[in-house]
Amino acid sequence: MRADCKICPFGVSKGGEQPGMTEITKSITFPNEYKTLKGAVQQGKTPLLAVGLSAIHKAHLAAALGLDTGRPVCVLTDDDSAAARFTLDLQAFAEREVLTLPARELVMADVVGVSRGYEQKRLAVLDALPNAAFSVASVQAAVQRTLPPDALQSAVVELAVGQTVPLETLTQQLTRAGYERCVQVEGIGQFSVRGGILDVFPPQAANPYRVEFWDDEIDSIATFDVGSQRRLETAQTLRCLPCMETLPHLAPGGAKGLAKAVRGLLSTRKKKHPDLASHIERDAERLEETGALPAADKYLPLVYPEMATALDYLPENVILLIEDTPRLRDAVRDFTSRIADDVTALLERGEIAPGLDGYALDFAALARTPHTILRLDSFLNNVPELAPQHLENFVANQMNAYGGNLDMAAADIRGYTQQGRAVAVLCGSALRCQNMCDALTEAGLTATVSDLLPKGGQVCVMEGTLSAGFEYPDLGLVVITEGQVLARRKKTQVKKSNRDRVKSFTDLTPGDLVVHEHHGIGRFVGMERMTVDGAERDFIKIAFAGTDFLYVPATSLDLISKYIGGGEPEKVRLNKLGGADWSRSKARAKAAAKELAEGLIKLYAERAKVKGFAFPQDDAWQREFEEAFPYEETDDQLRCIAEIKMDMESDRPMDRLLCGDVGFGKTEVALRAVMKCVLAGKQAAILVPTTVLARQHYLTALQRFQGHPVTIELLTRYKTGSEQTQLLKKLEAGSVDIVIGTHKLFNKKIKFKDLGLLVVDEEQRFGVSHKETLKELSKTVDVLTLSATPIPRTLNMALSGIRDMSSLEEPPLNRHPVQTFVLEQNDGVLLDAIRRELARGGQVYYLHNRVESIARCANLLQQRLPDARIGIVHGKMTQKEITAAMNAMADGETDILVCTTIIETGIDIPNANTLIIENADNMGLAQLHQIRGRVGRSSRHAYAYLCYRRGKALSEIAQKRLSAIREFAAFGSGFKIAMRDLEIRGAGNVLGPEQSGHMMSVGYDLYLKLLEEAVQEEKGESPKPRVDCAAELLLSANLPSDYVPDAGQRVDLYRRIALIRTEEQKSDMLDELIDRFGEPPKEAIALLDIALLRSRASEQGISEIKEQDGRLLLTFAQTDFARLSALCGDESFRGRLLLNAGSTPYLSLRLNKGEAPLSMAETLVGKYAQTA
Repeated sequence: MRADCKICPFGVSKGGEQPGMTEITKSITFPNEYKTLKGAVQQGKTPLLAVGLSAIHKAHLAAALGLDTGRPVCVLTDDDSAAARFTLDLQAFAEREVLTLPARELVMADVVGVSRGYEQKRLAVLDALPNAAFSVASVQAAVQRTLPPDALQSAVVELAVGQTVPLETLTQQLTRAGYERCVQVEGIGQFSVRGGILDVFPPQAANPYRVEFWDDEIDSIATFDVGSQRRLETAQTLRCLPCMETLPHLAPGGAKGLAKAVRGLLSTRKKKHPDLASHIERDAERLEETGALPAADKYLPLVYPEMATALDYLPENVILLIEDTPRLRDAVRDFTSRIADDVTALLERGEIAPGLDGYALDFAALARTPHTILRLDSFLNNVPELAPQHLENFVANQMNAYGGNLDMAAADIRGYTQQGRAVAVLCGSALRCQNMCDALTEAGLTATVSDLLPKGGQVCVMEGTLSAGFEYPDLGLVVITEGQVLARRKKTQVKKSNRDRVKSFTDLTPGDLVVHEHHGIGRFVGMERMTVDGAERDFIKIAFAGTDFLYVPATSLDLISKYIGGGEPEKVRLNKLGGADWSRSKARAKAAAKELAEGLIKLYAERAKVKGFAFPQDDAWQREFEEAFPYEETDDQLRCIAEIKMDMESDRPMDRLLCGDVGFGKTEVALRAVMKCVLAGKQAAILVPTTVLARQHYLTALQRFQGHPVTIELLTRYKTGSEQTQLLKKLEAGSVDIVIGTHKLFNKKIKFKDLGLLVVDEEQRFGVSHKETLKELSKTVDVLTLSATPIPRTLNMALSGIRDMSSLEEPPLNRHPVQTFVLEQNDGVLLDAIRRELARGGQVYYLHNRVESIARCANLLQQRLPDARIGIVHGKMTQKEITAAMNAMADGETDILVCTTIIETGIDIPNANTLIIENADNMGLAQLHQIRGRVGRSSRHAYAYLCYRRGKALSEIAQKRLSAIREFAAFGSGFKIAMRDLEIRGAGNVLGPEQSGHMMSVGYDLYLKLLEEAVQEEKGESPKPRVDCAAELLLSANLPSDYVPDAGQRVDLYRRIALIRTEEQKSDMLDELIDRFGEPPKEAIALLDIALLRSRASEQGISEIKEQDGRLLLTFAQTDFARLSALCGDESFRGRLLLNAGSTPYLSLRLNKGEAPLSMAETLVGKYAQTA
């Protein structure tokens, strides 16, 4: 076994700890019960039993034992949420990092792809367990079979600068550790090799790593950013943990050996299922060909013949605490029988051979573990497997948290001090400590804020957070706490979002639609290399309507952008070369953009003239409300809140749009604005499109404002007439602070006493007439509009200064990942999944996206699951029916909701945590991403099953989509594209239906250019007419295919190089090339130089630079003879420079021997610029 593990004992306070907490933790070591228990532990008695402790005391005892004996402590709880709760308290007491080991689903069903978020968290924890001072695991996580410790270490790939290792060997090692090779690394568990550069994204890392080789020696290691593919910071070493627990290559004899063992399963005498042989043959073949198998978990016993669990990773001298033995025993029993059920289901379908078992330890085996076991049971009971050698009975009381009710707390505290006890009050932050102290002083108690424990009869307020208070009567110490509801987590460093880096350049693949600024929409055919006048160049071939093709030189790719219109690409018409319809579409779009800019600017100016109410600065109440937010705010949230407050504090009425993906915390931002409004003595109204949403916002608001003197009312069509009249009176009298409602709020009868803020949720779902009424209502009121679709940052910038927008782009931290499976539609697997979700009291979304057959689908499910309550919802139902169906789901009256994609913009149902999507290959990633966001909104594990039809010969497009979905599920890659589709939809929503029509006709990128120009014109800045300069010099300028092997990346780089406008951008691009592909060849550098030359020439109005017969020819868009003659008179060109004044005047410069045409062209353009 491994060496004993030592931890820092009491009395040694590390930096960043609160001395007060250390004192409190120490307090449990004084009672005699503790001392005898500790003695028994040190004598090596096991199992031990301590009774009479509540949850908070158990965490207290665990922390004290670990710190006092210096031995590692591992706590087993009965499920993952109990583990999470225990961890929080243990962390507060011990003030050390506590590792939490999650459980995972064994993937046994036949799937194509699967997400491995939990598995990778487990591997990171298992790797750290041997040296951990404190760890907490649910018993499911602790007893399920996993890879043995030595196998884990052998699968780890360790790299260091200066180490010599052949790249070949490395790629093999990574493949064996479960990594997948791809062209460009986007998600966890992928790696790619280009030349002497290896990119890899290890599971435990925040960013992927780039490793550069010099021959076989590692030259440098650095992290890099997924979005921009540029490096961030350098590192000396890199440790890549494996990506999955069941690694076929670690089986005896490797993957080939495993395939043989799998085939060997057929030779049993037992009765076999008729399909078994074909299933086994398929698995064995897959193992031999690819060395991998998504559902490898069913062969766990063959891969690792020796049984191993997380317990094998614990140090020898660990103290194993069991939170509650009887509950734990039941949990193990449930868990092992659930696995047995899974195996039986697979046996019945012939997907697994009889005779495989041992996927988890049972309770008896768990009890035989060779570690010191301490049972912490609440009551005495009989568990024969763990009969105690020593029993200790604690006398301890748990006190409820007072949760912000200061009067109650003060009364209790007075009682304790009169009995002569010492009272410590724990508050979550310094500000709260002060508030508490003031409140106690007002109640006539003497209290001080301090770090040390109080003496008898005294009261101290200390900083700290525990889930409950406690007292040990013999000690005379009482600890009271405000509870974890309001506990703030320590600030963690957030990963910067890399969304802003995702330009719309996105890799072009043959067959994509592109927009050429002068010729319209065509289809990208591919890249061709041709030799023109002795120089090699790359051209992009584009097909237009009919049989027309256009070859665009790679140096002018800035005229081309990918067509993004948010519609179905199959339906877009190609333009004819030289036809008039493109110029018409472009002119129409330009006019529309101009109109939009005009309207926005007028509106903006009008609002600027009106005087609104200037809200006061934040006060202590506002700060307290904000501190009570139980989660970490993201940087985006903080930025948006600041922007909104600035608007509210100014005297011009706010009109701001807040955009962000579902679940990115828009509601919290809005509620802070509402609080600010109410604190200024004004009323706030929140307007939502549907009754269901209104109710959800109402419940959220009630919960968020609890403990604050704020009255909140709900106004929907479910209120009776008399209730409504009552509410209207209250609103007019001003006794209601916040009203939340649907368009009922537009009622003519409604009068507010003093409306200060109007929040409009999902504006795009209101009708036109409602929007007009809104505008009237809100002339002088501050308005905040929320939109659930994110919008492109580029649009935000284009409209800056005429439309105020804030957008949330980072997801909140620690959202649980959704366990995703991609599989052939297999009713057995799906029914198992549904039964399992219903068994844990949850609900299921079953997405069947065809209204005609949705009832039949629901009937089939009802036949197979007779006890389930099944609801149906789709877009062809009336609004009333939809509301009723969604409410039944929200109230838990429906178990399974068979629905269409209508749930995409639905409500949060934290209890629905399994999602099944039929024919997922017909949906876009953006849609899948949004629908998948409907589950996984609570602390439970959530599951998503993305199915495709059995045996249907997949079309090429569907196959592409399917592999995209598989990668999306397994690595979270392709997310950028999904986000882009969503954003374009969002852009359409913000601009309104008419503008989106024009956006569709010319593509988003070009529409944006037109819009930017229109805005500039309206503001009175006249944009310079753009001249596109073509540079045709006789030198090879290209990206050689051995330098950038992937064609898609090459096109993308060409396009971005053509967009270079400044010296700075050029050197940045050069850095990127060196960074991603190594030292660039001279052709590539020439490409960068030409790009910069073109841009400088364009600025001077030069339309062409051509090299012909030893001369440089320059043509101008507008001829300025004064400047040209000044240039011809320049000494350095004496006798070599001619001005040819024909119908299109041009300059001709004779090149001397040995002069480089490129540098001469640069000089010439530079001199011409000086004549201006």
